[in-house]
Amino acid sequence: MGKVLILANSASGLYDFRNELVLALLQENEVYVSLPDEEKAPALAREGCKVFHTPIDRRGVNPVRDIRLFADYFRLMRRIKPDVVLTYTIKPNIYGNLCCRILRIPYLANITGLGSAFENGGLVQKIVVFLYRMALKKAQCIFFQNKTNQDIFAQYGIRGHRTRLVPGSGVNLDRHTYKEYPAKARTVFLYVGRLMKEKGIDELIYAASRLHEEAPEVLFRLVGNYEEDYRARVEAYEKQNIVEHTDYQKDVTPFYQEASAVLMPSYHEGMSNVILEASASGRPVLASQIPGCQEGFEDGVTGFGFAPRDKEALLCALRRFMALSGEERAQMGKRARAKMEREFDRRQVVQAYMEEIENCTNKIKNKKGIEKERT
Repeated sequence: MGKVLILANSASGLYDFRNELVLALLQENEVYVSLPDEEKAPALAREGCKVFHTPIDRRGVNPVRDIRLFADYFRLMRRIKPDVVLTYTIKPNIYGNLCCRILRIPYLANITGLGSAFENGGLVQKIVVFLYRMALKKAQCIFFQNKTNQDIFAQYGIRGHRTRLVPGSGVNLDRHTYKEYPAKARTVFLYVGRLMKEKGIDELIYAASRLHEEAPEVLFRLVGNYEEDYRARVEAYEKQNIVEHTDYQKDVTPFYQEASAVLMPSYHEGMSNVILEASASGRPVLASQIPGCQEGFEDGVTGFGFAPRDKEALLCALRRFMALSGEERAQMGKRARAKMEREFDRRQVVQAYMEEIENCTNKIKNKKGIEKERT
C-alpha cells in the first residue's frame, strides 16, 4: 500500500469536486490531505483520509506567510514520507512542489486556472512565473483544465516531464441528474459562486438592474458568500426585488432545478464547475467567452457567450435568452446535458489521474526492486 499526499487550498473544493478521485485512491493507498479550513474535513476523515490543518493565505503575496507555508509543507512531508504528492491551486503547486523537489518525492501538479497574480503582468507575474518554473521542473505530470493555460505555460517555459489535458474536474452525472425544465412563467437567472470582482459581479449587478427596467418580473438569484465589499449594493437591489441573495449552500441542486438559466461572468477560470453542474442538470448557461468557460458550452446551442468585463455584452446575452420561447430554452438545456455526457464525465478525469499516479508508484517499485537486487 502506497502513501499519497494531497495539498489543496479548500476542503470543500476537494470534497465537492474531487471526492471520486479520493475514494479511488483510498482503495489501494493511505491518503493524507493537507487543508487550510475545517469545512468538509470531517467528511474526508470519515472516508479514511488522514487530514492535516495547514493555514494558507489564499489571496495576495505575503512573504512571511508564504515562507511559513513552505516550512509547514516541508515538515509534513518529512513526517509522512509520501510516495506521491498531488497538488491543486497556485500556492500548493509552488511551495508544495518545491518541497518535493528538495526531498526528491515524485509529484503531480494541477493548474486549475492562472489567477490574477499571473494574468495582471508586472513584477508579481515575473515572480510567479519564476517560482512556477522552479517548482514544476521535475513534475511527473502537469494537469491542465484548458488548452489555453497549457499553451501559456509552454510559452513561458514552465514545463515538467509531461503534461496532460483533462476536462476540469469533470461532473458527476449520477449526482447532477437531468431535471425537467421549470414550467414557471417567471424567468430566474442563477449565479453560484463567491461575490467578488473577478467573478464579474459588477457586470452582473449592472445587467440585472438594466434588465429589471425592461422586465420587472425577472429575478436574479445569487448564491455564495461575500469575499469583497458588495453587501451594501446587493442588499439595496434586494429591497427593489431585482436580486435575491443566499449565502453559500452545501447543496445547490434545488437552485439549479428552479433556475431558467445559470450565469458565469468570470474574468478567468480553470474550468468552471458551475457551468458543468448546471449543464448536467439541463440548464442553459450564459458565460464569459474565456478559457475555462467557453469549453463547457456552445454558443447558441447550449447557452450564450459574451465578452468578459463587458456589462453591455452580458446584457445583450440576457436579452437573447429572454427572446427564446419556453420550449427553445428547454431544448437548449437538453443539449447542454448531452454535451456533459459526451465530454465531461468525471469518471474520465479520475481515470487520467489514476493512470499517472500508477505510473509514479510503478517507477518507485521498480527503483526499490533494483536497489534490493544490488544489495
